[in-house]
Amino acid sequence: MSHESVVYYNPADELDEELNINLKKIFFIIWSRKELILRVFASILVFFILLTFIMPKKYKVSADLYINKSNNSNMTEINPYVLNESSGTIVSMGSDKAINNEIELIKSELVLDKVIKDNNIIYKKKFGIIPNKKEGEFLSAKAFYNKGKKLKIENVKNTNIITIEYKANKPELAYGVVSSLITNYIELHKELNTEKSKADKKLIESEYTKAKEDLNKKLNQSSGLPVQSMTGMGNLSAMSAFSKSASRALGNIRGQYLAGEKSQIAVNEESQKVANLASKLEWAKMVEQMSDSSKVLVINEPQQLRPFENSSPKLLINIILGCVFGFIGSLAALIYAEVNEKKLSYSMLTDNILFDGLKDVDTLKVEVLGYKPKNVLVVSFIQLPQNIINTLHSISNCEVTYADISEEFITKVSGSEKIIFISKIFTTGAETYKKIKNIVQKQQKEIVYDVLV
Repeated sequence: MSHESVVYYNPADELDEELNINLKKIFFIIWSRKELILRVFASILVFFILLTFIMPKKYKVSADLYINKSNNSNMTEINPYVLNESSGTIVSMGSDKAINNEIELIKSELVLDKVIKDNNIIYKKKFGIIPNKKEGEFLSAKAFYNKGKKLKIENVKNTNIITIEYKANKPELAYGVVSSLITNYIELHKELNTEKSKADKKLIESEYTKAKEDLNKKLNQSSGLPVQSMTGMGNLSAMSAFSKSASRALGNIRGQYLAGEKSQIAVNEESQKVANLASKLEWAKMVEQMSDSSKVLVINEPQQLRPFENSSPKLLINIILGCVFGFIGSLAALIYAEVNEKKLSYSMLTDNILFDGLKDVDTLKVEVLGYKPKNVLVVSFIQLPQNIINTLHSISNCEVTYADISEEFITKVSGSEKIIFISKIFTTGAETYKKIKNIVQKQQKEIVYDVLV
């Protein structure tokens, strides 16, 4: 019993072979354009390096402010008697809203106008040459804040920290703006705190004085008998049953008692009101004493920069950018060169390539014999050596012809089942190669090999 060997097909083998061929093709595409790639890459890299020294430097100074909630003018977090500025009623303010209010205060004209004047920030000629009608005048607060987005004032999410950042062409200006911004903001904040605390105290003092006056009036107007006067009235009540005069006296005493009880209730209410206002006044006095201290804590002071610190553009960053854009530019140049190449390039070939056909004639011969008995047409775009022609003609199922757009050539293509191209990179005309390839594809023939010489 004969045993036939079974060969199992493994798709991974074909995939590996195809991948290797494609990678080799890509390598040759890149290698053939290495000079172009290097020139473009080096040019872009040098350009970005030169930008480091040509472009004006930008210096960035930053600072962090912590808004201390437990030391604000109204002591929002712990003061049980926070006053609304308009109505005088007790209010509560959320942390996010309070921080946003502080940011708006920093961006206000009350602060920015002083910062502009402190640093002599004025309108100049546009681009240094075009006259400006406002030349020499101080910038407006709005123009200063929006100009070039140099100034950033942001809240660090979920914290009470405000970050201030400013970029300028000079390190002294960047430092001066941030420092002045912090100083003027804190001064304004103290001023607002003082005014608010004084107004709160004055309002509560007025209400407290009025309540005391009302209490004194209630005391002076009080009448009737005290509660203690009703003790020992049992005998009089018994006598009223037998005497009309005793009955009238008892009724009069009860009336006086009720009047006294009403007066006592009124006095107690006024006393409670005075006590509450006294507590509020104590808080108001304490807040007034604390109003001179700012609730702003500078946790990251602005730093005076030296010419090489915190400046942009930076050499290392520009080198990295140069490499990135150099790679992109080289890739674009490679694609452009391949698309517009007048001569045959590697990207125009099929994936099945024999890279050194004249030296590896045996491989070419094995390929042709492998398709026997199918007819193989070898189409050459160059003049072949006679020994190659003789070797190919010695194979019964092989025919050699030169690329030619003619009826005879098309007939030979039609009579063949497999096609092999022989050409030379950067020598064979790209248009001729594409036209012949198009003819073969229209004849629905398979190009099994691109042989390079």
